[in-house]
Amino acid sequence: MKKSNLAQFVVTCAGLVLAVSARAADIPFRSTSDQPPRKIIVGTVLQPFWGKYPGLKERLEQLTGIVDRMQAQSEQEYAQGLDLAVLPEVAVTGQGEDVGNVSEWSYPLNGLLQDAFADEARKCHCYIVAPTYLLEDRATQRCSNAAILFDRTGSVAGIYRKVQLVVNSRTGSMEHGATPGSEENVFQCDFGKLGIQICYDMDFDYGWAELARKGAEIVAWPSQSPQTSQPAFRAKRYHYYVVSSTWHNNASIFEPTGKIVSQVTWDMSDDVVKKGNINPPGNNILVQELDLSYAIVPYSRALKRGTALTQAYGDRVGYRYYQDEECGIFWSNDPRTTIHKMLDKLGLDEIQDEYRRAAEFYHKAGVTGY
Repeated sequence: MKKSNLAQFVVTCAGLVLAVSARAADIPFRSTSDQPPRKIIVGTVLQPFWGKYPGLKERLEQLTGIVDRMQAQSEQEYAQGLDLAVLPEVAVTGQGEDVGNVSEWSYPLNGLLQDAFADEARKCHCYIVAPTYLLEDRATQRCSNAAILFDRTGSVAGIYRKVQLVVNSRTGSMEHGATPGSEENVFQCDFGKLGIQICYDMDFDYGWAELARKGAEIVAWPSQSPQTSQPAFRAKRYHYYVVSSTWHNNASIFEPTGKIVSQVTWDMSDDVVKKGNINPPGNNILVQELDLSYAIVPYSRALKRGTALTQAYGDRVGYRYYQDEECGIFWSNDPRTTIHKMLDKLGLDEIQDEYRRAAEFYHKAGVTGY
C-alpha cells in the first residue's frame, strides 16, 4: 500500500472510530426505576451439539425436553413457570459438516420445527428463543443463522438473522454459504423489550448499540462461544440484561452492573469433544428471576451498602450490592411502590443522576469534552 493511501486509510479508520464512539455516546440511559416491579423468570442452558446428528425429530425432542427441565426447575425454585427460555446457537441443526453448503443441513420454519416449538411454548406458556440454520429459500439455497422467537401462544413473534457471520478466510465464504441478516431487531414481549444477538455478533459493537437505541431491556445471546468479559461489558455499557446460552464452559446471566447474576459451568476438555461425550455432568440448566424495573445506585454513606433500604422497607425491596464495584442494583417487591419512590424518599441518587450532575459541573468548568 502506498504511503499516501495508507495515510488516507488511517484517517478514514480514525474517523469511523470517532463516529461510532460519538453515536454510542448519544445513546440515552433509559431508567426503568419509576415503573412497577416486572419480575421475569429466564431459563438458559449449557449444552454442546457436536457429534453425529440424531435427526430433526430426535433433536427437537431433546430441545423441548430441555425447556421442560427449565420449566420444572422454575416451578421448584420460584413456584411459577418460565417467562423466557433461551437455547444455544444453531441448536436445532447443529454445526453441520465441514464441507458443502449450509443448505444441505438446514430446515425450513414450516413443518416439524415450527410445530414442536409452538406446542412447547403453549404448554409452558413462555417465550422461546430457538436458534437454527434456517432454510429460507430452497431454490436459491438461501439460509440464515437465525434465532426464532416463539411467544406464549406458540406464534412466531419474530426472527433475528445473525448479521456478523463468521468468515472463512480460506474458502472466502460466510458460515458455509449462509446469508447475513440486515436488521438488529427488538421484539416487544408482554414483559418488556427483548433483543437478540448470536455468537460472533458479540465482537462487533454496532448491533449492541442499536439494540440499546431501540430500547432493549434484555438481550438473548445464543452462542457457541462461552465469553464472559465482553457480555459483561455490553450489559454494563448499554444498561440491559444479557442471557448467554452456550455449547461449553458456561452459560451465564449478566446484569446491567456488568456482574454475573448466576452461572452454570462445565470444564470440558478437547478430549471430551473428540470422544463425542456431549452430555454435561450434573445440572446444565440455569433458571433466574430478574426484575426489569431497577435502579443502579452508586456508593454513598447514606446508602449503607444497601442496608438503608432494608431498614426502611424490609422485604419490600431487593438488591445486590457489590463492594468491589461500589454500586448495587435495586428493585421493588411492592407493586404499589416503585424503587424510584423508595430511593427518592431516602434522598438517594441513581448512578445516571450522579453522572449527569458531574457532567454539568464539568461543562461549566470548561473541562474538555463537556
